[in-house]
Amino acid sequence: MTSLPFVQVDAFADAPFTGNPAAVMPLGQWLADDVLQAIAAENNLSETAFTVPTPDDPDADYALRWFTPAVEVKLCGHATLASGHVLMERDSVRFRTRHAGILTVSRAEEGYALSLPAWTMEPRPLPDLAAGLGGAPLESHWREEGYSLFLFPDAAAVRALSPDFARLKALGDIMLIATAAGAGPDGDSDIVSRVFVPGGGVDEDPVTGSAHGLLTPFWAERLGRKRISAYQASARGGRIGCALEGDRVILTGACRTMIEGRFFP
Repeated sequence: MTSLPFVQVDAFADAPFTGNPAAVMPLGQWLADDVLQAIAAENNLSETAFTVPTPDDPDADYALRWFTPAVEVKLCGHATLASGHVLMERDSVRFRTRHAGILTVSRAEEGYALSLPAWTMEPRPLPDLAAGLGGAPLESHWREEGYSLFLFPDAAAVRALSPDFARLKALGDIMLIATAAGAGPDGDSDIVSRVFVPGGGVDEDPVTGSAHGLLTPFWAERLGRKRISAYQASARGGRIGCALEGDRVILTGACRTMIEGRFFP
């Protein structure tokens, strides 16, 4: 029976059972899209990353795609970090993606560094999303690819959110980022966030790299500096180092391999 390699990695995790679990499945060639989606649904993690070597591509070592249990996504940070952890042979590895260009994972003092595009947002009233999210946001912001950001007065307000997931799911595949200035549980972060994507099959994402590609330029402008420490206040929790470098965001964090095995489709 044909089998596929399977590695489950906790990304942005400084201890076991923290951070965000991702499945990484290196392939020799692409499988049909419906098979990739079925595998991701079977894994039932927020993302499964699939990679294929690209020996003829001068700019990338692998092609990379990500699937939630419900949909293919345009950008996933934590599963890219996990893929770098699994596949890195030297000091860095480059991934070609369909929508986010070339993404690079490099070795760093904190574990790994992930380079993402720095995505900005525009202020926009989002009353339907805000009502489903709950709480009383001070501001709302939007990016056309389906990203929304809500600024709250403090970290306690972010932690207290109890979204109406059925209502939000009905509004489509939209990422909702709730954020505020404030420290994490050990007092070691500048900002906190929580991230919800019910329309994409993930009610609350534990630690979201792609969201910090938006949060970093957002907070860099407000805090007046380009380096920010972030804590995502999910049940698992995770710390992310964030730096704005021109039109790129550099996220740092550690990874832990939790499971290795074979998948039998």
